Amino acid sequence: MFKKLFFSMSIACLFVQVHTAQNETTSARPSFNISHLASDPVIDGDILNDEIWKTVTPITELTQIKPQFNVPASEKTEIRVAISKGMFYVAVVCYDSNPETIVVSDSRRDSDLNDEDSFLFIIDTYNDQQNGFLFGTNADGMEYDAQIDNEGQGNFSANRQQQGVIGGTNINWDASWTVKTETDNYGWSAEFAIPLRSLRFNSGDNQTWGINFQRNISKNTETAFWASLPLGFDMKRLSLAGKMHGLNLKNPGNLTILPYALMQAVNDKSVSPSETDTNFEVGADLKYSITPSLTLDLTYNTDFAQVEVDEQQVNLDRFNLFFPEKRPFFLENAGQFTVGSPGEVDLFFSRRIGIGDDGSLVPIIGGARVSGKINQTNIGLLSMFTEDVEDAGIEKNNFSVARVNHDFVTSRSSIGGVFINRAGLGDTDDDYNHVFALDGKYGLGKKAQISGFAAKSTTPGIESKDHAFKLLANYNWDGWNINAGYTEVGEGFNPEVGFLQRSSFKKPEFLIFRAMRPKNWGNILEIRPHISYRGYWNFDDELVTGFLHIDNHWVWASGFEIHTGINFTTESVLESFNISGVEIPVDTYKHSELQLILMTNPNKEVSLSTRTIIGGYFGGDRISNGGTLNYRIGDKFNSSLTFSHNILNLPNGDITAFVGGARLSYSFTPRMFVQSLIQHNNISNITSVNARFGWLQNANTGLFVVVNVVKDEDYLDGINNQSVTLKYTHRFDLMRK
Repeated sequence: MFKKLFFSMSIACLFVQVHTAQNETTSARPSFNISHLASDPVIDGDILNDEIWKTVTPITELTQIKPQFNVPASEKTEIRVAISKGMFYVAVVCYDSNPETIVVSDSRRDSDLNDEDSFLFIIDTYNDQQNGFLFGTNADGMEYDAQIDNEGQGNFSANRQQQGVIGGTNINWDASWTVKTETDNYGWSAEFAIPLRSLRFNSGDNQTWGINFQRNISKNTETAFWASLPLGFDMKRLSLAGKMHGLNLKNPGNLTILPYALMQAVNDKSVSPSETDTNFEVGADLKYSITPSLTLDLTYNTDFAQVEVDEQQVNLDRFNLFFPEKRPFFLENAGQFTVGSPGEVDLFFSRRIGIGDDGSLVPIIGGARVSGKINQTNIGLLSMFTEDVEDAGIEKNNFSVARVNHDFVTSRSSIGGVFINRAGLGDTDDDYNHVFALDGKYGLGKKAQISGFAAKSTTPGIESKDHAFKLLANYNWDGWNINAGYTEVGEGFNPEVGFLQRSSFKKPEFLIFRAMRPKNWGNILEIRPHISYRGYWNFDDELVTGFLHIDNHWVWASGFEIHTGINFTTESVLESFNISGVEIPVDTYKHSELQLILMTNPNKEVSLSTRTIIGGYFGGDRISNGGTLNYRIGDKFNSSLTFSHNILNLPNGDITAFVGGARLSYSFTPRMFVQSLIQHNNISNITSVNARFGWLQNANTGLFVVVNVVKDEDYLDGINNQSVTLKYTHRFDLMRK
């Protein structure tokens, strides 16, 4: 009965999408012709007194999306865009009637710019309405850059200093460019100078790029765009960007070598007597632009010593925990290699390369990657080699990925395929794993889209049900977001270079979400009522997990938010399992739970976000509290305290699980910082400290000093070691045109 109901709902949703998409009208996108400069401006932030910028006609009309919708920005903005032989320039003057209220909350590179006065712009250099490059700064001249894939969809994104990403928005992409700012009684201004060799594009005369601009005005919690957007969208929606015409582009040439030297001392106190090992390593990366849109990356003795450690987690269920990728080499162009359902069915998950199943490091010998675009066809080739680890029984391996997909610009559609391979390089003939997949999306105008993938794995000893697929229909426009989808993972599907949150399931799902701006509701800016469902069934048609979520988000103009929801859950335990030593017996557990989320204005010096769940859990009850308290002093010092506290009262015992962390950072300049992450987990009794000093030169190169301390409370039987790492990376640009 449920399947028939869901199928009918899916067909109805698709009919609504097609009908609406075919009858939609979209206002014309704004456009301009870029100015060509005979000489380069001085990049110092002083735009109003620069004679070169006085010759460029400014863009001045920005439209709010919040707090008011579709009205002019509250403050005047002047944007000038120009190009010279080898440089792309953007200059902005952000006038402010009260410049003393300008907020700068964080000076670290790639920090979130949405919680302060800031300016960002995005360029779609292929004009494919799907992919682009995002740049931004604040009044202090902080550098923010990111790669955008698939209009920013399908990603887990967060601050680069905290987490990595999968596809969508890749803030770990670091280009070599310059920005300078000035603050005065008129407000503040910024000049961006981006070498064309730092970008990817199609060469030729009279080229067109997609482009959009965003200004955030902190005192009003205001966001405004040049190319206006419907509710629910942000600047990454490149199919709604404006157009920039008249670019004459040639191959700029790019050959860069990034060598590193590293020295590390490790003191292991868990053995008696304690042992201290000293290591010295050297390696290098090479980047070469085969064409303006296709890049070759080579890496030898790949090292990630400067990367922040993983955040600790406690597993309170029976499914796999997800730890995001943070290593820069794998995060660059990550969106090109992403196929599947991120965080649930990832066909390629780069953490499988160089990291063992237990989290231990596996040395990476090196490898190569070719990525970019040929006309409207995206290309991604990756091959990496790892060393053997005798103590862990790990052989040498080769990991290879071949990814191709073609964009159909006018229809927001694409079709592609991927081949993923792990091949053991030892003496065993059947030590391999292959995954083949096709994926695509079909755009129904600007408002709706159907997407999906179909995959098959090949593993010695597994002969059947080695398939996976997903089909998702989505309508997203004018505050409505409606999804209906179905995912299936066969019992024999085995992506050894991928990630499965759970194996062997059939999952129907739907979402009905509405964002509204009610009138005459006092200080309430927006409400977002929604309902969603996901169910996981096994191949015996037994419901394993059911989750029905009914919620509403209440958003105030001040930036304060409350989310009030109720969840109805079903968990069928077909085989007993343990949570921290407490057995969960075979049974079917049906519960309900209340959910409350609270968020204060992140623009303030002190902000808080919390999430509380109270309800039934595996035959007992649960009180779950988690949250983050942020505190900053000016633009230099930032701190956050995070916690996750769960009290489980279960039929066979009680569990109290606590994970706490403190993240502290101080920025001497936008390119020099010191930061630390301190964590404790009461289930494993592990306390860890990760402290890092960074002195960046450009594109994430420079000097890094990293201190790690990991200690088990009962270290006589566990872990107790410290390490100090000194690493220096330098960038040599050997070819410039």
